[in-house]
Parts: sequence; structure tokens; C-alpha cells
Amino acid sequence: MTTPQRRIGSGFGARSSVDDVLSGIDLSGRTAIVTGGYSGLGLEATRALVGAGARVVVPARRRSVAEEALGGIDGVETDDLDLSDLESVRGFAERFLASGRAVDIMINNAGIMACPETRVGPGWEAQFATNHLGHFALVNRLWPAIARGGGRVVAVSSGAHGITGVRWDDVQFEGGYDRWQAYGQAKAANVLFAVRLDVLGRGAGVRAFAVHPGSILTPLQRHLAKADMVGAGWIDEAGNLTDPTFKTPGQGAATEVWAAVSPQLVGMGGVYCEDCDVAEPAVEGVEGGVHAHATDVGEAARLWALSAELTGVDAFAAVAG
Repeated sequence: MTTPQRRIGSGFGARSSVDDVLSGIDLSGRTAIVTGGYSGLGLEATRALVGAGARVVVPARRRSVAEEALGGIDGVETDDLDLSDLESVRGFAERFLASGRAVDIMINNAGIMACPETRVGPGWEAQFATNHLGHFALVNRLWPAIARGGGRVVAVSSGAHGITGVRWDDVQFEGGYDRWQAYGQAKAANVLFAVRLDVLGRGAGVRAFAVHPGSILTPLQRHLAKADMVGAGWIDEAGNLTDPTFKTPGQGAATEVWAAVSPQLVGMGGVYCEDCDVAEPAVEGVEGGVHAHATDVGEAARLWALSAELTGVDAFAAVAG
């Protein structure tokens, strides 16, 4: 059954923190994987999940940096993973599967934003490859452990998913690169991934969600010039935050953690969430909400097929519908 894209009245909101959404929740004995779980929102999510009793695995492209950032936090382990390299994805998945553990919570948190034109692998555009294809391959390779856990998969998207849907005539931007169009496509792909995975995985008890964390100053903005952020009204010349709608990292991580663990979402899935609730459909001229091109089940199935073709990985190859 498809979950309606409408608010459920969670009682939480834009200013709710990870501590708020985890109040009274015991994750003892649960295992979580958080990509990018050593920086920005990922670090906040990791700390919160560990604080609630979970064991958290943080695969990282810069493992030494991850270990330093996570130092002193019990209940965390690191491993090597470069989402832009499918062999690295395979290696991490094989090592995790060999441990025999189930995955109860999977948060696809890592990502890049508005980077200069970069090609990875066989010439793929880096934002689509890293933000979407790497996570697609990772979840499919880890599927035996995810299915065993019967838990949740959370894809961290963005309000930027509204910039564009999947550009079927030029997914890899071979006809000319635009960093924001590329970011928007990758973030729309994150939502479509959750829509399709929820359909495919619910028979195993696995549900998938996409989330918009809100606007937060984190290392995600590393490819933006200071002048860009001043011009956008985010910060002043001294680097001080000036936009009152921006969240703290703890507030920004709250929606992904809520989607990953909240009992309010039992029996639900395949929806886009923001401000710790299920989002409403986007309305032109109104901030927030999810755009129809990102929740279209046909588009989601088409993207899944393309992603399986590009990566050579599909845990549901024999599943129809």
C-alpha cells in the first residue's frame, strides 16, 4: 500500500533536535550504517544513534579523518568506502556481510554539492555517481543484511530536488555541465530511489524514506565561494549566519534520525520527509514540500533500471512490479 504524501502530525518540527526525536527510544542491540557519519549532519546522527544504544558503522572515504572526528565515541567503528568507486563499494559490502550482522538502520547521508565538473568511474558525472549511484550499489550489495534486519533505509535528499527531475536525454551532463542542475538531479534521484526501494523491499519488512534536512551550514558547502553564500543571504562578510531559517546541525540531522527510528512511521514508507514529519506535495510559490517528478512511481522504476544497468548490481533482478 502506498503511503500518502501528507503530514501525520508527528508533534515535531523544524527546530526539533536529534535528542527530541530519540527521547524514550532504546536502540540497544541495533546496528546502523551511516555514510558520511563523521562530518556535519552525519556526525550528529552518529552521536545520537550511539547515545540511544545503537552500534554504528561509519564507512568513510577519508578513514583517518573519520577516526579522529569520532574519537572518544564508544559504539562506533569505521571502514573504508569511496562511493564514487564501485570496487570500493563492493569491498566494504563484502567485509560487512562477512561479519554476519544484520543492518537495522541504513542512512545514506554522504554527498557532495555543486562541485566543479568532475568525472568518475567510466566518465560519470560526480554528483549523480556519488550521491545516487554509489548509494544504489551499496544498498543492493548489502541487501542480504538489510533484509535480515527488516529495518529502514533513509536517503538524505534536499529541497534542491525541485530544481530538475532526471535528465533522461543527458543524465551525465555530456552536453554541458551546470553544477546546480547536476545537484538537483542527484537529489531527485535520492527521492526516486527511496520510492522504488520501498516497493521492492517491503515484502522483507524493509521500508525506505527520503528526507530533506533543511538548510544548515556544514562542510557540504565546501565548493561554494564565500561571495556566493553572502549573495544568497546565508552569511555576512564576516562569515556569520544571517538567514534565520537555517538550522543547527543537531536540528538538521533530526529528520533523518526520525525517519530511521520513529515508531510513528511503522507500516509507512516510500515518502519524502521534512521538519520531522512527512512532507506535503509542493505548491508553486510556497517553500517546502515534495515535487511530483521525485515521487512518480514510473520515474522511480525507470531510474532503478538505469542504475542497475550502470552499476551492474540489482538485488531484485527477479522481482517484478
